[in-house]
Amino acid sequence: MGLILCPDDGDNSSPDATWSCVRFHAFRKRLARAEGFALDEMWGFGGGRPWSEVSTSLEPLLDHPDVCGDNLSAADCAAMLPRLEAIAGEWLEEPAEPLLQQLIEDARRLTVVLRFCVDEDVELLFA
Repeated sequence: MGLILCPDDGDNSSPDATWSCVRFHAFRKRLARAEGFALDEMWGFGGGRPWSEVSTSLEPLLDHPDVCGDNLSAADCAAMLPRLEAIAGEWLEEPAEPLLQQLIEDARRLTVVLRFCVDEDVELLFA
């Protein structure tokens, strides 16, 4: 089973970002690590640490069910976009490894989707 993050605009030609559930988890784990915490320690991911103990503009993405759950607003997308772009840039500075290169591409695709949601003022759908 996989996951698609796409604008909730009803247009199948809009940009999207797709993952397997395993790769999406790896993507979020790496994002959390970039933000200074371990995703597996967090409530909802096997740990007991509450989300109120971390501060990141990526929380709407990180603390979201893989499937279902509420859409993220265009404002959420706008808040996450600069940090996601910055992290992708930081990853480019790290030594190349195959998984990291995939995660950079994932981040780039997601930034395109987030920017579209912001520009069109539509929500981000987890499908």
